[in-house]
Amino acid sequence: MSSHVYKSIELTGSSPIGIQDAIEHAIERAAQSVDTLRWFEVIETRGHIEDGRIAHWQVTLKAGFTLEE
Repeated sequence: MSSHVYKSIELTGSSPIGIQDAIEHAIERAAQSVDTLRWFEVIETRGHIEDGRIAHWQVTLKAGFTLEE
Protein backbone atom coordinates (compact mmCIF):
# COMPACT_ATOMS: atom_id res chain seq x y z
CA MET A 1 0.00 0.00 0.00
CA SER A 2 1.39 3.39 -0.94
CA SER A 3 1.33 6.48 1.24
CA HIS A 4 -1.27 9.18 0.62
CA VAL A 5 -1.50 12.83 1.53
CA TYR A 6 -4.98 14.24 2.04
CA LYS A 7 -6.30 17.78 2.07
CA SER A 8 -9.55 18.50 3.88
CA ILE A 9 -12.29 21.02 3.20
CA GLU A 10 -15.40 22.00 5.14
CA LEU A 11 -18.83 21.72 3.51
CA THR A 12 -22.36 22.43 4.70
CA GLY A 13 -25.26 20.65 3.00
CA SER A 14 -28.90 21.44 3.60
CA SER A 15 -32.16 19.59 3.03
CA PRO A 16 -35.81 19.73 4.07
CA ILE A 17 -35.87 15.90 3.85
CA GLY A 18 -33.27 14.81 6.39
CA ILE A 19 -29.68 14.50 7.56
CA GLN A 20 -28.61 11.87 5.02
CA ASP A 21 -30.03 13.90 2.14
CA ALA A 22 -28.11 16.98 3.34
CA ILE A 23 -24.87 14.96 3.51
CA GLU A 24 -25.40 13.41 0.09
CA HIS A 25 -26.19 16.81 -1.45
CA ALA A 26 -22.96 18.32 -0.04
CA ILE A 27 -20.81 15.39 -1.21
CA GLU A 28 -22.39 15.19 -4.68
CA ARG A 29 -21.94 18.93 -5.21
CA ALA A 30 -18.32 18.92 -4.01
CA ALA A 31 -17.55 15.93 -6.26
CA GLN A 32 -18.40 18.10 -9.28
CA SER A 33 -15.22 20.12 -8.71
CA VAL A 34 -13.02 17.79 -6.59
CA ASP A 35 -12.22 14.51 -8.37
CA THR A 36 -10.46 12.64 -5.58
CA LEU A 37 -12.85 12.86 -2.60
CA ARG A 38 -12.13 9.91 -0.31
CA TRP A 39 -13.77 10.38 3.10
CA PHE A 40 -16.04 12.60 5.17
CA GLU A 41 -16.71 13.28 8.83
CA VAL A 42 -19.86 14.90 10.24
CA ILE A 43 -18.81 17.85 12.38
CA GLU A 44 -22.14 19.48 13.24
CA THR A 45 -25.85 18.90 12.71
CA ARG A 46 -28.40 21.67 13.04
CA GLY A 47 -32.02 22.17 12.15
CA HIS A 48 -34.56 24.91 11.59
CA ILE A 49 -37.88 24.63 13.43
CA GLU A 50 -41.19 26.04 12.20
CA ASP A 51 -44.48 25.60 14.06
CA GLY A 52 -42.94 23.05 16.41
CA ARG A 53 -41.66 20.80 13.58
CA ILE A 54 -38.32 20.31 11.86
CA ALA A 55 -38.46 22.31 8.64
CA HIS A 56 -34.88 22.06 7.42
CA TRP A 57 -31.61 20.25 8.21
CA GLN A 58 -28.07 21.61 7.90
CA VAL A 59 -25.08 19.28 8.24
CA THR A 60 -21.49 20.51 8.31
CA LEU A 61 -18.88 18.02 7.11
CA LYS A 62 -15.14 17.79 6.85
CA ALA A 63 -14.31 16.04 3.56
CA GLY A 64 -10.89 14.77 2.52
CA PHE A 65 -9.39 14.28 -0.88
CA THR A 66 -6.05 12.97 -2.08
CA LEU A 67 -3.47 15.35 -3.46
CA GLU A 68 -2.25 14.53 -6.96
CA GLU A 69 1.31 13.24 -7.31
